Amino acid sequence: MSPLFLLSVVVMVCTTWAHPHHSLLSSEMVDFINKANTTWTATKNFQNIDTTYVKQLCGTILNGPKLPEVLHNIEGIKLPDSFDARKQWPNCATIQQIRDQGSCGSCWAFGAAEAISDRLCIQSGGKISVEISAEDLLACCDECGMGCYGGYPSAAWEFWAKKGLVTGGLYDSKVGCLPYTIAPCEHHVNGSRPPCGSSETPKCVQQCADGYSLSYEKDKHFGRRTYGVPSDPEQIMTELYKNGPVEASFTVYDDFLLYKSGVYQHVTGDVLGGHAIKILGWGDDNGTPYWLAANSWNTDWGDEGFFKIKRGNDECDIESEVVTGIPVTGRFVESKRRRTRKKIY
Repeated sequence: MSPLFLLSVVVMVCTTWAHPHHSLLSSEMVDFINKANTTWTATKNFQNIDTTYVKQLCGTILNGPKLPEVLHNIEGIKLPDSFDARKQWPNCATIQQIRDQGSCGSCWAFGAAEAISDRLCIQSGGKISVEISAEDLLACCDECGMGCYGGYPSAAWEFWAKKGLVTGGLYDSKVGCLPYTIAPCEHHVNGSRPPCGSSETPKCVQQCADGYSLSYEKDKHFGRRTYGVPSDPEQIMTELYKNGPVEASFTVYDDFLLYKSGVYQHVTGDVLGGHAIKILGWGDDNGTPYWLAANSWNTDWGDEGFFKIKRGNDECDIESEVVTGIPVTGRFVESKRRRTRKKIY
């Protein structure tokens, strides 16, 4: 038996031992992660869920159209060791909000709608405090992709800039022009919500809910410019520090679904797909640098809906596809609405 053959057998055995195969969402996977004593803790999320549903949750199409990048001049800028947009802009309530995309792969729309809501408040000095409608974006942006079956975050921001988005809160909230119409479903074990299944993309309804004070056209909010942020931690941090939360896309592995606390980094499992979230800060946890992010799987997933993911090494591609924009505020809003109405209507 040749030494080369023996070496290949050892490599195969070691590889198998280092990356054992566990069933998706299984107790065995939870135990394996927690015994690995890595930088995060796993728990049993979801229950009696079809794997096709879990994959649909990851509704972001990675490596899609790119926006022009804006490069910050970071020479001389002093960034803090930790930053949390919730504390930096405490009067902007949407920064603290966790939404629920329900049984729909609309994360690409949620990440955008959430960050846009935050930036409207931040850039207006707190004068504009609204929840931008994920429903309007999901249902009406044909160029964004396939609705509940996947979309492009960059296209979502472009749609906001070109055609505008109305307001709209959570499911059954009666907040804004077009609240979300897909009901929340259970992302945790032993929860009170109905089980998750699948949902069709809502129809585009260019009319506000009965009783809302403004018309669909009058309720529109627009972006002044949209752009990508270079895949450089300092550039992303500077963008957050200056202008507020951003949307980021990353590759989801099986183990991410089981996140409870700590700083996530991939430990085990296969690729499920792409996912979009909102990054709102950064910090260091026992020597591990992280990004602070808001997910759209309700508050009983993860750390009350939030999670940390390792920063600085492009963990799961988290630093590769960051998109954002600057809103139109003040006296320019109405002129933008008039120009858009002429184009669409």
